[in-house]
This record gives sequence, C-alpha cells and structure tokens, in this order.
Amino acid sequence: MAININWLAVLLAALASFIVGGLWYSVLFAKVWQREAGVTDEQLKHGTVRVFVGSFLLAAVMAVVLAAFIGDGGAGFGALAGLATGAAWVAAALGVNYLFERRSLMLFAINASYNIVTFTAMGAIIGAMQ
Repeated sequence: MAININWLAVLLAALASFIVGGLWYSVLFAKVWQREAGVTDEQLKHGTVRVFVGSFLLAAVMAVVLAAFIGDGGAGFGALAGLATGAAWVAAALGVNYLFERRSLMLFAINASYNIVTFTAMGAIIGAMQ
C-alpha cells in the first residue's frame, strides 16, 4: 500500500494548529484557561521557544499521520476524519486523563474543544490538498 503525503498540506495543517491555538489560548479563553490550568503570567514568560518549537514539531507529526489516514478522501472526508479524531480519540483520551487527575470540567472543555476544532481544520486542509 502506497501512502502519498502532500507535504505542503502537512505544513499548512501544522500552521493551522498555531492559528487556532493562538486564538483559543489568548483571545478566547486565556484567563479562564490560565486559572483552570494553574498557569501564571510569570510561568508563561519562560521556555517560550521550547514550547513553540515543540508544539510545531508535534503538530507536524499529527498532520503527517492524519494525512496518511485521510489519503485522497477529499476535503469533506478530511474534515470528518479530523472531527472524529479530535472528538473520539483526542478529547475522549483527555477526558479519561482529566477524570483520574481530578481536573476541572472547564479545563477539559477548553482543551478538548481546541483539539476538536484543530483536528477538523487540519483534516479539511489535508483532505482538500491531497
């Protein structure tokens, strides 16, 4: 079985995760997320390069695997596959962790919905470009 990956689509999908994350964790939910996660303004000032480089590399890994999964299914299938990945795999797995860690429902809602939106966007981009 041959797997064809559109590397430009992977790059754009990884960048999309930054755009969604930038909006999600600043404009939309910054203060609530910080409070619920226990992250201070001071903590956010340190390790920024490591966080952004690491996040981009991990987003690229996610995009490559999503691209392999989507194949040439098109934008609609890509968006649906991304939605399913974000909701049924990522958010559900986070939910299990959050239950055992006794984390708040609000933090789960913020982080899980970020992943659902991000994977849906990534899937749509990859599906449209494969």
